[in-house]
Formats: sequence, structure tokens, C-alpha cells
Amino acid sequence: MPKRCGHNIKVMEPHRVAVLVLPGVLPLDLGIPTQIFSQRPSTPYELTVCGAASGSIITSTGFTVGVTAGLPALAEADTIIVPGYAECQRPLAPEVISALRQAFDRGTRIASICTGAFALAAAGLLDGRTVTTHWASADDLERLYPGLRVDRNVLYIDHGPLLTSAGVTAGIDLCLYLVRKDLGAVVANEIARELVASPHREGGQAQFIDRSLPSPTAHSLADTRDWALKHLEEDLRLDALARHARVSSRTLVRMWRQETGVTPHQWLLTARINLARELLEATSLSIGQIADRSGLGSSTNLRARFHDALGITPTAYRRAFANPSPPIAAEPEGAGTMP
Repeated sequence: MPKRCGHNIKVMEPHRVAVLVLPGVLPLDLGIPTQIFSQRPSTPYELTVCGAASGSIITSTGFTVGVTAGLPALAEADTIIVPGYAECQRPLAPEVISALRQAFDRGTRIASICTGAFALAAAGLLDGRTVTTHWASADDLERLYPGLRVDRNVLYIDHGPLLTSAGVTAGIDLCLYLVRKDLGAVVANEIARELVASPHREGGQAQFIDRSLPSPTAHSLADTRDWALKHLEEDLRLDALARHARVSSRTLVRMWRQETGVTPHQWLLTARINLARELLEATSLSIGQIADRSGLGSSTNLRARFHDALGITPTAYRRAFANPSPPIAAEPEGAGTMP
């Protein structure tokens, strides 16, 4: 089972995940980590759902959920996740604050989903940090805890042992990101496929902030992004993407940023790095072959881009996450997919 090295899991041994359920928990926020970190043959996670005490907790929508453990479960956890909860401006129970602080002092990885950031802030864990939360609660979080700054335009933020995510379904992005850090892209993508979710959206992608939804007939670049993912090895310049989308280059850039929160260049670079990660994990292709297959061009460029994105060399990544006996070739379909 995986053993942690820093916060990366290297060899398989149990990794205990505690989901802390607070009164008024948002049901979807609770469902995300309990589904993603549930027990699977391919993962080492041992899941515990806990509260201030074992028993029943009323959710924000009025039904109750049962928790099997109290706060001592936090002392045994390798990762703690705090889902969002209603009335998040109310004072947090002193015993919960104490348990979170003690866990942080031990070096436990702690992540919040949506308004779960209020609990981390109440425990004093977010002072001096840039964090995120649901866009509708950002002003309240900054008002109550002036020692932090809220970035309203991202899906999640990783500050090492502390991570925060934006509202509701951004928790999927955060949890899959944690799996990807722990076990690699292949395992994270397997879970994403099980959830019928996008395997990877950048933490820097914009939240959907007070924005009108496009009409069903509105033009979208989704087909062009799907096409690009199948042709990452090609020279996908702006004019080629615009031709496929049947719009001008200027319109393409505007729409791309509106739909994904990043430029086409940034999106393609992330998709290519994600594909390179999967090829490193699942194949025995050389670094040069992977650079060519992923559209990163040369071994030198792959190494530079990989290190910039992940802080690790491709060779070191392969040592950490490669299958013991990888196949010779990989099927790129679905690799590194993004929204």
C-alpha cells in the first residue's frame, strides 16, 4: 500500500483519509471526497467519516447522515478533508478548532471544499495565505478573517499541507488533484472516468462567477478542444484551432478564455504535460518518443516544461509512478483530457 514521501505516496501501504462533517454540511460537498477516496483495488485510501462526535448530523437540506467516528479520527489521519457547510460564519466548536490545529502541527495534509475554508480559517490555519472558496462566500471570508486573501478566479489552491477549493463541484477537481499527486495521472483518470468527470482542470481555471449560462444553441469550442486532444502531437497553432472552430483567431482566443479561464496556449501545454504523464506511467517509450507523441517537440523541452509544471524530472516521475511492466505503446485516447 502507498507510503507517503512528503505528501506523495510512493509505495503501497494504507493512507488514511478523514472527512470531517460539520453541522449543516452540504450533501454534494460530502459526497465528493467520500466517493473519490472510497476503497478501490488500485488505491490505498482508508476512508473515515467523522464529526465532533459519532452519531447523526443534519445536512444543509434537512436529512441526517451518520458519522462513525469522533475527532480522535483526525489524529490518525494522513489527509483531512473538510466539506462545505451552511451558516459557515458561525463560531466553530473549540474542540474542532483544537483538533484541526493539532493535526496541522503534526504535518497532516488538510484540504477544504467550498465553505469548508471557513473552518480552516477559524482554526487560524489560513492566516497570511491566498486561498479560495465559493465565489458567493469570498467577501464574507475576507471580512471575517482579514489575515488571508481570497482568489475568486481559481478552482483550487495548493499550499503544500493546506489546500482549498472553490465551490461545490470544484471539490472534484481538488480531490482528483490529490489522487494525481499521490498515485499519478492514470489512477486519477480511472476514477474520473468512473465519476464521468473531467480528469483534469487546472487549479487556475476560472470559477463560474455570476455569469449567464450560454443558450443551448450558442456556439461552443468543446468540439475543437476534443479534436485538439486527439491531435496533440501536431503543430496546433492558433490559426489551425480557429479553422477547426470556424471562427477568427481573435474570436477563438476570446471564447477559449471565456470557456476555460486560460489561453489556448496554456490549455494545450497542460494537456500535453498530462499526456506525457500518462505515457511515462503506462508505457516504456523513451523521453524523446514521449516528447514527440505529446507534442512537446524535444526531450529538452519536455524536461523543462515538466519541471516547471510539476517540480520533478520526467525520469523521476516515471520512477515514482510507472507500472512495473508497462506496455510498449499507449493509446492516447482520453489522455490528459480537460474541459
